[in-house]
Amino acid sequence: MRFLPLFDISYKKSSFDISMLILRLGFGILMIPHGYAKFVSFGEKQNDFMDFMGLGPATSLVLAIFAEMICSALLVLGLFTRAATIPLIITAMVITFLAHDGDVFGKGYGGFSYLLVYIVILLVGPGKFSLDAAISSKQRF
Repeated sequence: MRFLPLFDISYKKSSFDISMLILRLGFGILMIPHGYAKFVSFGEKQNDFMDFMGLGPATSLVLAIFAEMICSALLVLGLFTRAATIPLIITAMVITFLAHDGDVFGKGYGGFSYLLVYIVILLVGPGKFSLDAAISSKQRF
């Protein structure tokens, strides 16, 4: 008999899958407005945006919008989840280490939080409640 279930280190597969769903939905939905704001103000920002890879500010802005809107939408759906996290990880690294000078306890805190979550999702995958899981289960014989 377990008297202190809060200290139990075991977990159910369903708890894991629900947790991954919450992480995917939460951090995917939270990032989309950042990309949308960049999208609607593209004309204003295209010449002034941070040129983080030497591709030019407009190209860097397009890549940020792609990551923050398209990859976040894929994350919410759980479709191509691991691949979608790669641009999101790069974006979160740029936010944290270039835009906010690695100040993970100050202005870079939000970007660093996103970075940690995206790395976890990359490592463990989308979970059962995702389109990736549905597609993968249909491919098994």
